[in-house]
Amino acid sequence: LFLYDIIGREIYTFDMSDQYSLGWQRLISSERNAGVPLHFFIPSLPNFSSVPRPFPLCHGTTTLGFIFQGGVIAAADTRASAGGLVCCSIAHKITPIHSHLVVTSSGSGADCVLWERILAREIRLYQLRYRRCLSISGAAKLLSFMLKTMSLKPPGSSLMSDNSSLASVSNQEVTVTSRSTSTNSGPRLIYVCSDGTRLQGDVFSVGSGSPYAYGVLDGGLRWSLDKEEAVVLAREAVFRATHRDAYSGNNVDLFHITAQGWRRREREDLKEEYYRDMERRMKKVEERKRVTR
Repeated sequence: LFLYDIIGREIYTFDMSDQYSLGWQRLISSERNAGVPLHFFIPSLPNFSSVPRPFPLCHGTTTLGFIFQGGVIAAADTRASAGGLVCCSIAHKITPIHSHLVVTSSGSGADCVLWERILAREIRLYQLRYRRCLSISGAAKLLSFMLKTMSLKPPGSSLMSDNSSLASVSNQEVTVTSRSTSTNSGPRLIYVCSDGTRLQGDVFSVGSGSPYAYGVLDGGLRWSLDKEEAVVLAREAVFRATHRDAYSGNNVDLFHITAQGWRRREREDLKEEYYRDMERRMKKVEERKRVTR
């Protein structure tokens, strides 16, 4: 307001069509300053894109999803980290988009939340316009196109981190990784990377703990699993990954998606699971000692 009283007009104009510079146009001249541009009175700001970070903001996670005869299982840990700092121990890395679609995210937390909100908004608008829900394959393609557009921006103007990815589940088809189940199209599991890459498969694990999760999934995953066996397998995969990966840990969230919709299991503390696992190991050691005596 102070500048407005002195200069006599607005400093900036905003154009929503300018997606790269966020719509900020060049400063205009004031009628009260004899044609001198306004940037003469306003100090220049530093170019933040050229300022190096004081330390690398390393982050990691463990998310997974797989298809079995009872639908789709999505699981993830809850630790959000930045370098050696655990920023949040109760982060939500699995986000329901609608009744038959959930998205799991891996990468920069702020970027993932942004794209999840944009995807939910676009899917809802599609439903209002056409009175039907967008298919999971369509949702994955939509997200892929949006991410691909952002990855083609000029250097220094990216709003998306290079290693962000998402996952989702649905009753029609699925997404930055996606999964779905539906009476019309059956279960779908689709991975979408931050560069727009789309892959469809039966099992995906994303994040720094994914190699350890794959080790458990490869040994126990099969189509004929029942619901309880699938839940135990997903919990075990996340637990083993968090035990070996420093950037994953704290709790495990698990969603089961069927043709009737998604159902979330109560969050479990992996620390308690670790203690139970240690007790089981101690019992096995004691039994072996008894046998050898």
